Amino acid sequence: MSPKSSSWNPFLFKPVSVTFFTALVYVGLVVGLLIVHIVVPSAPTSPTPINGINVTEAWLDLQELTNGFHPYNSRRNDEVRDWLLKRIDAILSSNKVDYSTVDQYVKTSPVRPQAHGQDVTTAAAASSAVIVWNDMLSNVTFSAPGAISGSAREPGISVYFEGTNIIVYVRGSEDPEGDWWNRPAEDIGSSGILVNAHYDSVSTGYGATDDGVGVVTVLQLLQYFTTPGNAPKKGVIALLNNGEEDFLNGARAFTQSPVSQFAHAFLNLEGAGAGGRATLFRSTDTEVTRFYKKSPYPFGSALSGDGFKRGLIRSQTDYVVFDDILGLRGLDVAFMEPRARYHTDLDDARHTGIDSVWHMLSASVATMKALTSDTSPNFEGSKEDAEPGKVSSGKRSEGVWFDMFGRAFAVFRLQSFFAISVTLLVASPVFLLVVALILRRVDKMYLFSKKTYLHSSDDDEPIKLYGWRGVFRDPVAFVLASAAAVGLSFLVTKLNPYIVYSSPFAVWSMMLTAWFVVAWFIVRGADFVRPSALHRLYSLVWTYIGAWVLLVGVTVLEHKYKIAGGYFIVFYLFAAFLALLISFLELFGLERKSVYAARISDDRTATPGSAHSDSASARLIAPSSDENPAASGENEDSGRQSEDNEPTERTPLFRNAGQTSFANYSRARGSGRRHSSSSDQDDSHGIVSRLHYGEEQAWSAHLPQWTWLLQFILTAPIVIILVGQIGLLITSALHQTLADGSSALLVYILIAVFSILLLVPLTPYLHRYTYHIPTFLFFIFVGTLLYNLIAFPFSPANRLKVFFQQAVDLETGINRATLTGLEPYVQGIIHQIPSAAGQDVSCVESSSKLGLVTCSWDSLAPQVVPNLDDLVPPGSPPEIGYAEWLTYNVSRVTDLPNTARFTLVGRNTRSCRLLFDSPITDVRVHGAGSDPYDRFDRVPAEGGTKEIRLWSREWERPWTVDVNWQDSGDGRGLDGHVVCIWSDDNDPSAIPALEEIRRFAPDWVAITKLADGLVEGRKAFMV
Repeated sequence: MSPKSSSWNPFLFKPVSVTFFTALVYVGLVVGLLIVHIVVPSAPTSPTPINGINVTEAWLDLQELTNGFHPYNSRRNDEVRDWLLKRIDAILSSNKVDYSTVDQYVKTSPVRPQAHGQDVTTAAAASSAVIVWNDMLSNVTFSAPGAISGSAREPGISVYFEGTNIIVYVRGSEDPEGDWWNRPAEDIGSSGILVNAHYDSVSTGYGATDDGVGVVTVLQLLQYFTTPGNAPKKGVIALLNNGEEDFLNGARAFTQSPVSQFAHAFLNLEGAGAGGRATLFRSTDTEVTRFYKKSPYPFGSALSGDGFKRGLIRSQTDYVVFDDILGLRGLDVAFMEPRARYHTDLDDARHTGIDSVWHMLSASVATMKALTSDTSPNFEGSKEDAEPGKVSSGKRSEGVWFDMFGRAFAVFRLQSFFAISVTLLVASPVFLLVVALILRRVDKMYLFSKKTYLHSSDDDEPIKLYGWRGVFRDPVAFVLASAAAVGLSFLVTKLNPYIVYSSPFAVWSMMLTAWFVVAWFIVRGADFVRPSALHRLYSLVWTYIGAWVLLVGVTVLEHKYKIAGGYFIVFYLFAAFLALLISFLELFGLERKSVYAARISDDRTATPGSAHSDSASARLIAPSSDENPAASGENEDSGRQSEDNEPTERTPLFRNAGQTSFANYSRARGSGRRHSSSSDQDDSHGIVSRLHYGEEQAWSAHLPQWTWLLQFILTAPIVIILVGQIGLLITSALHQTLADGSSALLVYILIAVFSILLLVPLTPYLHRYTYHIPTFLFFIFVGTLLYNLIAFPFSPANRLKVFFQQAVDLETGINRATLTGLEPYVQGIIHQIPSAAGQDVSCVESSSKLGLVTCSWDSLAPQVVPNLDDLVPPGSPPEIGYAEWLTYNVSRVTDLPNTARFTLVGRNTRSCRLLFDSPITDVRVHGAGSDPYDRFDRVPAEGGTKEIRLWSREWERPWTVDVNWQDSGDGRGLDGHVVCIWSDDNDPSAIPALEEIRRFAPDWVAITKLADGLVEGRKAFMV
């Protein structure tokens, strides 16, 4: 009797359906994630998409701003500042705004500010809608502690900085009237919103995204909020600070302003890449993050905030000043890739694009509009609860946040996620246990059931159920496939460790295909030898167990360390729980085991000899002759297998010629579900008349065949979206940090881990895959593996960053150029430099950048100090004038023990420093004011300081510095060096060594600064 014909159902759990739908979902979602990650939303065609915003104007401003390197210690920096003041004036004038300018302003006491220049207490300023502070008198002295070495802390650094910030205040309709900035902080009234960007660049970059886009965004926000009809309810403080690149100096100078006490929330705009999308780096709390949700193209994950919180990301932004020092609540929005262009000459307008400008601008407008419109007391706290020097910005809660395809944005309280995590950990296993007990009670628990009896084990022959079949194949496949991915991480790290720098997607492809092919081969091979209808259920059990264990760790991190980046595991476990629950519910559709045993027993009774050699149970799982062409024609009974020949662990993988081949799985075994018995059996013997799949257990005929698709939809899409976007985010953040000395192995391990997490939802269905896609992916794996092992890791589009500095001994005339970078590439670069030819290049491990080497050689003399003709005879070599670059004097202060006074001045610079061989305990710069809010220590309380950095807004400004040191009892004084630095590279003739490297280095090399100064000149001292 042939099988009954039936209409084709595309949703059944068959190879073609499984392969098609799962591949379609994976490819579609992964491609969607890649598009969102790589492609920046297009800027609107209209130059004025929002009333008060002009995108074309912002783009032109960016081009003007990036027309040269403009670090704090450069002449171009002064030009940029003057241009910004003119642009602000033009914006306010075009909007016909009543505004006042305060040309000079000195830091104040917290009781009553004192002003210099134009009087800010005049009626005109007090009633103005906008006030511009042209800050040319504020200064700040602060320190940073050294690293902890063993049980002690190493000496830190001290900094004296003179600010040149530009502060613009746009009065809000809810703000206090009059000159509130002249009142004590506790009397200011309602809070304002701060938006910040820094207008200085590094000495080797044009600063388009770091932080030019942020600057032009602040200018556009100023234009927006001063446009009629857009006046804010809460006042806006627009801060353009100077000196961020040199240790966040500008933001620290802002803390000395009474205006800093007005803002309670902030939006910081930054750049740690050179284009792409502006991502939400981090936020202080849930409440303020919800305002970023208004962005038309939100982008980011709480995982990046965890990286900063746990110190995995070492670079910092002004965010830490506003949060840690001022106590404000806010957001850090920044560009993050490509890192290869960060701080290089490719961080320019041409490589940024107007689309990136619009992405940051649109997010900032939406966020600031929402923040300034919020009149709730969320950001108002009790004055008594505020810490000294900080504003009372209200209570905050840790947040969890992530975007969905760059269009939607989810925000949750971490506390809520913790509660959900605990609930899932406790309730889900209990619920599954209850369902399992019910299944056992109704005698339908085929899971873990090896056999059953008609009456009892004493008087019945067992009826085999094969319920253990397939229980361990999923963890075996998982372990071996994961071992392959991790092993590849070590292999590539050993043979070609930096290939991920330029080819991260080749690495991703290698990891994904390796894991998939190995996992498929194992589960498909196991299914070929020992088919099991419970494979999907057991696979979901293991997935659930793994996710449960991971969630335990995530929950501990949530509670103890406030780590929010494991949020995706919550969804992972919930999806696995629902899918597993469906598999448990499927078992209710089966016969009771006792009924099934009775049917088999009846069949044995009706069939002579069946109890030993031809049991009905065996026939129930055997293909009939018409379903196995290879067997028909040879032996009518070859389609039947005795129980003794039933596949076991000892069954060979390759059976006799009559068995279906491994490669023909989709054509033979995948052609449909089999008859329950051979053609001469019918329902009169009680044999199940429904069909079961292939050679799987006969009792599985009653299992629903469409629920797999529901399970897949529940588990795969949410996991692919969340895990995929986190994996891409981590890759973008880390894969080009190898040039900074980061671990290559860590990057490969992370890609391997997220590849595994991405593919695990596929394992319950992998045994149904036809061989076509695995074969195709195997060839992709071979190709990407070969590429990743032999390809050169750098290219003109992904240049290797090397760090330049030139050190000059101003007393001996010796100058050495240094390049710091990855070995052996840095040595190969130096061999291309003409001035290094024939020299013995010295290379040592870098002291400032772990994992890198520093190589030095005698190079071309710098000419950073022009116009020395009155001091040096004409025609003299540059070395003759070195001594005039820096002059100093040091002496002991007679009336103060262990105190020395330094006076120093550098030519054509406004930055010098004092380096000490032993730590000092105190420092005082003459002319420096006291900290009105007592926020900073001049010297770290523990370990002291061995370096004093001096920054002046004036060129060639003399400094007088007093230092104290601890009495050692032997009357010893201080040894060290006086150093000045030069950072202006706009004139190619000023630093010919740097220009030479740019000209002769390979095109896959990018030059960036090693430290604040491109050139350091030093003299030794002893006192």
